[in-house]
Amino acid sequence: ASHCLLINDSRAPQARQRLELLVRSSDGFEIAEMDLRLRGPGQVLGTRQSGLPDLALASLTDDGDVLDLARQEASAILEEDPDLQRHPGLERALSEQRQAEAARLN
Repeated sequence: ASHCLLINDSRAPQARQRLELLVRSSDGFEIAEMDLRLRGPGQVLGTRQSGLPDLALASLTDDGDVLDLARQEASAILEEDPDLQRHPGLERALSEQRQAEAARLN
């Protein structure tokens, strides 16, 4: 048998919610989803630390089906057109995003 001691000195409501979830569940997916809901995608993806904005167009927990479909579509586009020559608007948007991201990190 294994044991886990949960020690917390925070009075924040979110800290208590996290501890209560850990006490009642051993389902890693449920724990990860609750953590995502409590912290938000920006902190989960590390964007708060690097100054990138939070994901504002979709919820990683509520819009999983739409996000999965978007990922599949993006993969299909890149497989058929890896240099995005037939998708100049997309290529331009990605290039601008990479440049802005590089500027923020430097």
